[in-house]
Amino acid sequence: MLVERYQRRVVGVAFAVVHNQDDALELAQETFVRAFQNLPKFESRSSFSTWLYRIAANIAIDFRRHEGRHIVLRGEDAETEISRLPSAQGDSFKALARNELNQRIQQALQELTPEHRAVILLREVEGLSYDEISEVLQCPRGTVMSRLHYARDKLRSILQDLNGD
Repeated sequence: MLVERYQRRVVGVAFAVVHNQDDALELAQETFVRAFQNLPKFESRSSFSTWLYRIAANIAIDFRRHEGRHIVLRGEDAETEISRLPSAQGDSFKALARNELNQRIQQALQELTPEHRAVILLREVEGLSYDEISEVLQCPRGTVMSRLHYARDKLRSILQDLNGD
């Protein structure tokens, strides 16, 4: 029941860090196994979902560090990401522009460290609060705010040519 309830979000947290659907699915499985193994350690100081997302984020960040993987979206992964964009309702020029923008944003995200990418995606995509991100990433709220500030500045710098678009 817990897997059914949280699987999509756990995969989303992992995908936000590793940007590979297959890896994210494997990391989600590992997250649920590790959560099950550590269930007696859950202290209810935070919500279950926050605790679970923290496990997912830590596993994904460790995976990136140890594997030294560079994220490149190709084939089905790229098509999947592009298909998540809102429909252009038949306007092929807008669809092309949206696809190009998505690719630019994905490339810009890849230039961030895993920690900075995780914090910006948890905040901007998943909509978590600073306190929730702090719990997920097991770092002080001030560190979350600092990482978020740095990540936004870095993205702004990388994507500065898009400002007029």
